[in-house]
Amino acid sequence: MTPEQIAATSKPLVLVLGDAYSRCPVTLRRARLLGISGWAFYVTGRAGALGDVRAETVAAVLGFLAPDAVADGWDGAARTVRPSEVAAATLAECCRWGTQHLDDLPRIDRLVGLLERAVHAADASGMPLFAAGRAMPVPNRNAGARAAVALRLLREYFTGAHLLAVRASGMTPLEAVLAGPEGEAGAMACGWPPPYPPVGPLVRRRLWAEAVTHRLAAPAFAALGPVDGAELVELLRAARAHLGPATRSQPAA
Repeated sequence: MTPEQIAATSKPLVLVLGDAYSRCPVTLRRARLLGISGWAFYVTGRAGALGDVRAETVAAVLGFLAPDAVADGWDGAARTVRPSEVAAATLAECCRWGTQHLDDLPRIDRLVGLLERAVHAADASGMPLFAAGRAMPVPNRNAGARAAVALRLLREYFTGAHLLAVRASGMTPLEAVLAGPEGEAGAMACGWPPPYPPVGPLVRRRLWAEAVTHRLAAPAFAALGPVDGAELVELLRAARAHLGPATRSQPAA
């Protein structure tokens, strides 16, 4: 497999596996303990490593989420708790989830090794969420926790690459969401209110942006080589099968 093929094949698996911890009821309980909403916990958990920045900055970095929805979550959390604290709590929940759900995965040590090689080799240029997340110390160093954190980081890496590719294609983030598999339902889930522009003319641009996304993400997987890259894909498929229904749906952004 070429690096671009590895990126293209692993991306849907990483997007699902890297977000599974955030939909766990125990993770959502942490939001209540912090005194903030689940949405505020999600937005600030992803962007809190950037520090005390304005909601407009967070919206620009997240890209695919509507700015008003981002502001609701970010400003709502900031009234109660510092963004860095939410980011640390989110990382701790990711580790907890990984320990609980991935520690007993067959060949987990091998999966961790491959994932971390890709994370370390990734070029973070133009991807501030990935860079900020990668710089955070991981509080739990067992295999399941490390796998979950690496999956979360690679999810931000793919999302950041896709945002760059979408803008290069001439689409807005909203247009990219509308042209994607979830269509208007995906746009609503990302906080964009109707009415929506027509999607027909956007589909070809979306396909071009997908190809550019894989090209931008490829250097991380070039570090693995074709044999280890193919093995990573198989281990990701096994991880998704191991987790079962918890990874059936794919997040919009």
